[in-house]
Amino acid sequence: MTENILEVRNLVKDYGDFSLKQLCFDVPRGSIVGLIGENGAGKSTTINCILNEVQKNSGKILLFGKDYLQNEVENKNKIGVVFDENHFPDIFTPFEIASYMSGIYMNWNTGVYREYLKKFDLPDKAIKGFSKGMKVKLAFAVALSHKAELLILDEATSGLDPVIRDDILDILLDFVQDENHAVLVSSHIISDLEKIADYITFIHNGKLVFSYPKDDLIDNYGIVSCGAVVFDSLDKTDLIAYRKEDYQYKVLVKNRKKAERNYPKAIVEPATIEEIMLFHVKGELQ
Repeated sequence: MTENILEVRNLVKDYGDFSLKQLCFDVPRGSIVGLIGENGAGKSTTINCILNEVQKNSGKILLFGKDYLQNEVENKNKIGVVFDENHFPDIFTPFEIASYMSGIYMNWNTGVYREYLKKFDLPDKAIKGFSKGMKVKLAFAVALSHKAELLILDEATSGLDPVIRDDILDILLDFVQDENHAVLVSSHIISDLEKIADYITFIHNGKLVFSYPKDDLIDNYGIVSCGAVVFDSLDKTDLIAYRKEDYQYKVLVKNRKKAERNYPKAIVEPATIEEIMLFHVKGELQ
């Protein structure tokens, strides 16, 4: 059994006006990988390439240790997908969806599915009467009822209230307790990823900025707040990006403790993942 459930190597998808450029990252078994980036960065394109919903131009995608097009039907039986929109016919009820899905997934388990319907308090009525949160929970019930090893979420929690989002985060954490499982989750809600992700993969304008363990980002990155005199004295090799404000500079550094030692007159604070992303997108890069 391979250590990585998903491997993406030098992925290129060119639309003319936008392209993914040599994208590389892994999703190890037993982990949750957060995929972040601004709107239009390429997150959904990446997921659609992995699912073969769009055809890549070049690069390699390995699922379960093999090329993603090898045994594609078998692979998709081992993947659960949750999008930000309902993909089930609105006239169907959850029980009717069970009958439909049993003909699609080889390992479909109606008993497990009904347990999730009960857990999520979902009634057996037409989906068109469901709230957005109920539709997302229904999608999770389907994704978790056919022995999936990999869950892929594309903005699945956007627009949901904090209580429902917290329930879903707990589901994802429970899912990876089996270290044969893994999750790739694209989300704009960075605070959610800070709670549950093991790795953060950051895409900007179709390019990979980094793919690091989350704890490395939180433990090591920092923001230096200083005036112009201290800013001019900074070793520019220590800087990742900076932003000039009215009366000071804000500087993103990769080694917070080093900055504390070298610049005692500056204020050095930990950087959140959201701040790291904003510096890369809106700051002046070194």
